[in-house]
Parts: sequence; C-alpha cells; structure tokens
Amino acid sequence: MDTEKLETYIEAFLDYLLDVRGYSALSVETYEIALRQMAEVSPFYEEEERWVLDITPFRFSIVKNSKKTIVKKLSAVRSLVKYLEDQCHLTITLIADESIRVPQSLPKPIEEKYIEEVLATATMEEKLLISMLYGLGLRISELSGLKLEDIKEEWIQIHGKGNKVRELPLIKPLQVLLKSYRAQMQPRKYLFEKGNAPMNSAQLRYKLTKLFKASGMKATPHQLRHSFATHLLNHGARIADVSELLGHETMATTQVYTKLGSARKMQEYMRSHPLAEGKWTRED
Repeated sequence: MDTEKLETYIEAFLDYLLDVRGYSALSVETYEIALRQMAEVSPFYEEEERWVLDITPFRFSIVKNSKKTIVKKLSAVRSLVKYLEDQCHLTITLIADESIRVPQSLPKPIEEKYIEEVLATATMEEKLLISMLYGLGLRISELSGLKLEDIKEEWIQIHGKGNKVRELPLIKPLQVLLKSYRAQMQPRKYLFEKGNAPMNSAQLRYKLTKLFKASGMKATPHQLRHSFATHLLNHGARIADVSELLGHETMATTQVYTKLGSARKMQEYMRSHPLAEGKWTRED
C-alpha cells in the first residue's frame, strides 16, 4: 500500500484547488479533512499498470455520518481521482464508489414583509448588509471580499467562485445607500472593514443573524440569497437572467427556485379553491 504517494498526490491536489481553481481556504480545508481521513484507511496500490484506490474501509468509517456529510466526503474523493486522471495522467480504478442519494430540500425564503420590517429598524451599516445580500443575491464570501474599487456608480463587479467575475446592476435606492454609507463610515479598501482588514464571513453572518433575532426571526445570509432569487422569479423575472445574476454555472441550479414557486402556488390553490373546503363533495 503506497500511503506516502497518496499523501503526496493529495498535497498537490489541494494546492491545485487553491492556486489554480481559486477555491477559498475554507473550502480547501473541507476537502483536506475528508481526504486525510480517507488516506488513513484506504489502500492505494499499483496493479497491472494502473492504480487502485479502494475506499471500502473509508466508507465503513463514515457510515454513521449523515447522508449529506457522506456525499460531500465521497465527492472530495471523486474530485481527487478526476484530478489525478486529468492532470497527472494516471489510470485509476476507484473501488466502492457507489453513490448515495440525498433528498433535495427546497430553500426557505424570507417573506418580503419581514425583510422590510427588519430594514425599518436597522442601522445604516445593517441596512447595507441586508441590501447587498438581498438586493444583489450575493454569497456572504463575495460580500466579505468586496473592494471599493469594484463598485461603480450603476454597476458592481463581483469576484465569485473559481475566480469567475460577474457584473450586477445597482438599483437606485442601493446607489443612494452606498453613497451615504461611504460618506459616513469612510471605508478605505473594503466595503465592510474592521480595522485595516475586511470583515470575514463569520463576522458579517453574526451581525445579520443578531439583527433578525432581535425581531424574533431566524435568518442566514444564504436565506437572503434564496429570497432574492425566489422573489425575482415570483415577480416575473426570466430564469436565465436570475441564473446569471446569481453566478450559477447552469440554469439547472437555479431551477430549484421554480420548484419552490410551484409548491407555493399549489399551497395557495389548495387553500383557496372551493373544492378544497369540501363544498361540492356531498351528494344532492
């Protein structure tokens, strides 16, 4: 079993994710935890001019994890194997690679009226935090790293996953809010700063959850991103446009929001239609 060689390949793969693919340090750390755990127990050996990675022991070691966690860890292993095949030109047989199906849960958007209620009591900094996430559909990591130089008068440039850049239009109220915030807070390099450094995702997330909690609600930055997409689609926006605004690679990722809209319409139908109340079920 060539454990040392597997460790070397893992190191190279993690460097590739960070330096070439542009993954965040947090994402790379998640990959590393799964791959180190796999390498400790999984045989990796050469047989008849091809490499074999048997993750059967790894599968047994994570069997008590949640299905979602297992899927993520197996995905990390598959990504490693793909890297070794595509970038290192190895021929690899992956043993015990059976997939696990996880039911896809629909996102839970926050109702528009509740967002408006929280905005009404928020400070200028808090209003901008909510407005950037809900008004532009940003990921919290994208907002954390947002530089002032990327904010123009009517457009904003976002550096998303995998170093992909997208430009988003700034609606007029957000333009006004940004101008007032910059005049009052005097940020130097990043939109949200603490000292000389940008506020990280955890700091921004804490501010947001604390703000909604004060109004008796639970909310996350990702929920505001979900709300942005769902509300746009509910008001007639094209799915292709929403997909582009969110920075999704394919429209298939965005289509989960259309399912949410359909589910809500069905609930309204079941509540509103006369048949739902059993008015016509009796025999006359």
